Amino acid sequence: MILNTQSNSFKYWACIAFFCISVLKGQICVSENRIAQEVDIYQRPVQEERSRDYNALHYRIELTFDLKRKYFSGSNQITITALKNNFSACNLDAEELKVTGISMSDGKTLNYNQDDAGLTVDFGHEYNYGDTVIFTVEYYAEDPGTGLYFVDECPDNPQMVVTDSWPNNARHWFPCYDYPNVKSTQEMIIHAKPDLKVLSNGRLVSVRDDEETGLKTWLWEQKKPHCTYLFMLAIAPFEVIEDSLGNLPVNYWVYRENIEDARWAFAKTPYMIEFFNELYGYDYPWAKYDQVISPKMGGGAEATSATILGQGLIHDRRAEQDFSAQGIIAHEIAHQWWGDLITLRTWSHAWLNESFATYSDYLDTRYDKGADDGAYDLHRKKEQYLREARDKYMRPVVFNRYDHPEENFDSHAYPKGALVLHMLREILSDDLFFRCLGYFLHKHAFQSVETYDFITAVKEVTGQNLEWFFEQNIFRPGHVVFQIKSDWDENRKMLHMEIRQVQDTARGVPFAYQMPVNIGIHTREGNLTRKLWLDERNETVEFPLDEKPLLVRFDESNILLKEWTFEKDAGELLYQLKEDDVIGRSWAASELSKLRDDQDVVNGLEEAANDDAYWFVRQASLETLDGIAPGKHVALYKKMAGDPDSRVRVTSIRYLGKTKNKNLVGFFKKVYRDDDSYLVQAEALRSIGKCGGPGDVSFIKTASEDDAPRNVINNAADWAIEEIQK
Repeated sequence: MILNTQSNSFKYWACIAFFCISVLKGQICVSENRIAQEVDIYQRPVQEERSRDYNALHYRIELTFDLKRKYFSGSNQITITALKNNFSACNLDAEELKVTGISMSDGKTLNYNQDDAGLTVDFGHEYNYGDTVIFTVEYYAEDPGTGLYFVDECPDNPQMVVTDSWPNNARHWFPCYDYPNVKSTQEMIIHAKPDLKVLSNGRLVSVRDDEETGLKTWLWEQKKPHCTYLFMLAIAPFEVIEDSLGNLPVNYWVYRENIEDARWAFAKTPYMIEFFNELYGYDYPWAKYDQVISPKMGGGAEATSATILGQGLIHDRRAEQDFSAQGIIAHEIAHQWWGDLITLRTWSHAWLNESFATYSDYLDTRYDKGADDGAYDLHRKKEQYLREARDKYMRPVVFNRYDHPEENFDSHAYPKGALVLHMLREILSDDLFFRCLGYFLHKHAFQSVETYDFITAVKEVTGQNLEWFFEQNIFRPGHVVFQIKSDWDENRKMLHMEIRQVQDTARGVPFAYQMPVNIGIHTREGNLTRKLWLDERNETVEFPLDEKPLLVRFDESNILLKEWTFEKDAGELLYQLKEDDVIGRSWAASELSKLRDDQDVVNGLEEAANDDAYWFVRQASLETLDGIAPGKHVALYKKMAGDPDSRVRVTSIRYLGKTKNKNLVGFFKKVYRDDDSYLVQAEALRSIGKCGGPGDVSFIKTASEDDAPRNVINNAADWAIEEIQK
């Protein structure tokens, strides 16, 4: 599940990394030795798994929709089995629904009681354990405010109906047992006007015209069990773009005006499915895969065999450099295994859905775009978690304190858990790690699971008891914070390292983390790597070498979820800026901000800004240069405003704007006219606002009339005019 800015604003900030259009400022690597607890999450109530006295096996939902009246009516035939003897009544979740009658399959009318909390059905008969009971609830609803949305026609979308059943909102459009520890099959029979198309879960069985009513009837069937929050429905005058992966239908449900852009935006979908098939060792488990766009979604929400995506994810090719949706698309596809095939048993175990899908979208990024983009994506996820840990709260990844399930879908459930999986992979090896994933999926397919099931799967595949690993990283809050020092003893030809763990241990943060760490050592004769096992608060290690190392790299390959300080001199940092991997180079660029009066540092940063192969390092170098010599590199920033990567161009324009140099206004106007990035254009307008005057307002107003995704041009123009008029 990614986010829904309309119906679930809380989830927006939890997943905003997938939409992040601003660029990060290098690698944050030090924390005050404390825990930020701006939000006291331990005041939230303890939640336990919901108990029940029946299993819901099947829902046969038949509804007729009137989009103009924002009204639907129909029935839900529910099949359940008793989990106790003397079973005589059934409690269902139902909100905003008006029940008009309930009857058994033989036509017998049943008594019932409905209130704001739900629906109680009295069978008038006692059933024994294992007995099957089939009954039908007839009901209607008028424009429910949650779960199912009647969307008005506007310039951006047609009139339509779309659902978002997550996390417990299915009850707002059909009566059900609405909790993820039960999985059911379904049929969806929908009557709607013939100019509309209807999408739901599973396989499309039939579409037929009803001459008597003038409506068209769509029958969708989901034969494999899934949870109610994964039930979906979308009704609109969609255009359906047909695609496939072998015999698997893969379709894209879009508005007519989106057809051409949707073709390339979704083009990688079959290849992503194929990649995950091979990666997990479990072929895609559902009858088809559809992606449908919706104005009620900001990002995406998985539903079994059909993902709902925000309509804003489709844009012209020009916008792809600024607003790529490929990470979201991959994340939601991964949910077809992680969340749909296996599903968290309680909302406390949200990471089983979200961390695994988040790690999967990283794996797809690395596979599709290469090692550097993969490393940056993982770094970005790490920073997303660390910001939440520093500024809001730390909590265990598995956490049973919440008022609403949404509260557990945060940066602990998404990126932190993904980074924990990355560390687990390092401990196990690639082969064993992916064997564990495949084994877990096969063992628990179509079941609701909890973290202990995954721990057991790891034991059964590898023979290793890694309960200590999950205890410190999943069941306890926080992360390791290091202070690293290294010294070279020329007489002994010895590299001496001190590794201290300094994390605040309040609120259950481990006193000392256990973990392997790679130490990379660069010398003129070559590079070597030494793996250490850390398990104490303070540790000292020594490495005999023939000469003083050029670079000592702590956590080579950037495996650990950590914060750290590691003081180095200018020579080592400048070497690292040129010779390390992309994350190490960007870190070195940021660390050089501490050395303000060294011309070699300035020269090294200028060289990196001009010549580094990866945009993130070029950007970090520009940011550090501005920090140590603000306003003194105008020529360089003007040159970098032509960088191949729009993120570097945005940074360059931003720092030029900070100079408030009126002579640059003409340059910013030229950038606006010539650049093909919407975000660069927006930054150019903001910089005109910082540097310009009243005479530039007409240019800004004209620019504000240009269309751009997410209204970024108009918003920047408004800001710039307001800045000038201060």
